[in-house]
Formats: sequence, structure tokens, C-alpha cells
Amino acid sequence: MKKRLLPLVLALLLLSACGQETAAPTPTPAPATPIPAATPTLTPEPTPYAGPVNPLTGLPIEEDWVQKRPAAIMLNNLREALPQQGQSQADIIYEVPAEGGITRMLGIYQDPREAGIIGSIRSSRPYYLELALGHDAIYIHAGGSEDAYAKIKAWGVTALDGVRGPYMSNTAGENLMWRDPERRKHYSLEHTVVTTGETVAAKLDSYESLRRDHKEGYTYEMTFAEDGTPENGSPATTVTVPYSNYKTGVFTYDADSGLYLVEEYGKPYIDGNTGEQVAVANVVVLQTACRNTGDSYGHITVDLSSGGSGIYACGGKMTAITWRKSAPDGQLHYFDAAGKPLVFGQGRTYVNIVPLEAAITCE
Repeated sequence: MKKRLLPLVLALLLLSACGQETAAPTPTPAPATPIPAATPTLTPEPTPYAGPVNPLTGLPIEEDWVQKRPAAIMLNNLREALPQQGQSQADIIYEVPAEGGITRMLGIYQDPREAGIIGSIRSSRPYYLELALGHDAIYIHAGGSEDAYAKIKAWGVTALDGVRGPYMSNTAGENLMWRDPERRKHYSLEHTVVTTGETVAAKLDSYESLRRDHKEGYTYEMTFAEDGTPENGSPATTVTVPYSNYKTGVFTYDADSGLYLVEEYGKPYIDGNTGEQVAVANVVVLQTACRNTGDSYGHITVDLSSGGSGIYACGGKMTAITWRKSAPDGQLHYFDAAGKPLVFGQGRTYVNIVPLEAAITCE
């Protein structure tokens, strides 16, 4: 009996196995493809500019113009002669009192070619000669006081005169200067002398007897930084500079542009070429002795050889400075409160030279 049970049990096991579904094999998962790590976006460091720079602004300039003698042009600033033209393109504007409480400007142009019309051009005084000599500049004027003419000769100033010199015509571009026919319709004759930046550049290059470049080894000693805001400076969003009862200058800091907008006679100081307000990176005020000479014209002297004190404003802040200049041809040197050479912000500079008693305010 036991022998028959074994085949029966085996048969039942086989039938049971055949009645079940065979389970599908579990697939082996494919290895996961690694996701590359995200590469961080890097902002490249700005490459410092290593090209030629304008010695008067610290900004880029063509190599050929770095060692050229700048043009120093006398600018009329009588109310009735406004607007001036081309002054906004000067690298440095010097404003200094003249007789009767009026002021005149001396615009210094390293490369004047883009300035457009420049004027109106007026007469010389000795202290403007000293400022031009400090830049080894070519001085352009229309007339002058007898003292200025004497100093031009005594000091060896390279002075191109539209009144007693052969540099004036009545046709635009025919000579270094001319009387503008449009101005002659509306202004007195003395307010009509103009030139253009292109004319200045072309004519100066054409005068064979004129030394066009600085002498070898010459260096203009201004130092610039991208940001010239005085460290630990006091607020100076508005700088008010009274010259006289006739003229007060106001410099208002514009945070959007980082520049000071200039006003005079209670209005924006406008460049007649563009209709735009003059704006500068640096505002300098130098105080010095300004004395009446006692002559019948009311001419004054301005002491540029004794040095003194002043202020410097940039970036909406100001600091006290000192200054010095050797007469008549030394450069102006500026120093901070620690006695170190002043570092200017890159850009244009406006230098106000005012009497010792001028009550300058900064707010």
C-alpha cells in the first residue's frame, strides 16, 4: 500500500504546480544617470583701465593728446553776455573775481575738439595768466589790461590775442577767433568773440613756431580716483560760494549722476550749445587776498603765490584743504587736512577763487 501512495502524492504535487501562474521576474533597475551639479555664474572682475588718461580729469583720452599743451580760454561771465558756450566741456573751470564784483572764467581744455562753439572770449588779467602758466597752457584771449600785456611779455606767456594779435577774423573758421554774426544781432560787440574746439585744435597744430607739446618729463600733478568722496567728510549737498554782491555760485549734488549741478545768478548755469546745465565731479574753493589796485578801471590783484585754505567737495561731502602755488608759473597743489596731496574724483573740476572774507556755506 505504501508503494502506491508515493506515485499519487507526486502526481498531486505536479498538478498543483501546473495550476499556478509563473511570477514575472522583477526587472533590475537601470543605474541612475548622474545630474551634473549647477555651475555658478561668476561675475568677472572689471579689468582696470590701463590706457592713456587725461591728466586734467583722470579719464580716458587718446594717447596723442596726453602730452599736448592744453588750451586755456578766457570766458566772459557778465549776465548780459550769457549763455556761455562750450564751457561745460572744459576739463577745469577757474572762476575768479574781476573789477566791479564781476567774474570771468578760464576754461582749460586738454582736447577741445568736441567742445563745439566756445565763447564769448574776453580780455586778460595777470592772475589768469598765472593759472594758464601753471598748466603750461596756450592762452587764448581777446584783449587785456595794460598790466596783463606787460606780464605776458615779462613772463613769456604763449598768448594768442584776438585784439592786438593776428588771430581774429569776421568769418567763422577763417582764423583762430571771429565775431559771431548771430551774437552780433543781440549782444554788444565785446560779447561776440568766439571760436570752436575743432578750430582751436587745427589752428594750434598749424602754427609752426608754437610749441605744441609739453617739454620732456613734464607731469601735471593731479591725482585721481574713481570715487573722490572725502573720507569722513561733512555733508555738502549744497555748496554756496559768494564772490561779491554781483555774483554767487551754487553747487547742488545730484546723487543720480554723482555730479554737482552749477547755478549762478539764481538760475542753472547753462551751456548755450546744448541747453544743458553745467555739471562737475569736483568743486574746489580757494580763499585768498583780492585787493583793488586803485586805478580808474577798478582792476584788482589776486594773490596766487601765498597759498591758503579752502574746501574740496565731491560725492556730496566736503573737507577742509590747504593749497599753494609758486608764482607765476607753478602748478596749484592741493592738500587734505593731514597734509597729504588731495585725491580728486575722476571727471571735471570747478575751482572757485574767492576773497578771504567770502562766507562759504555747505549744507
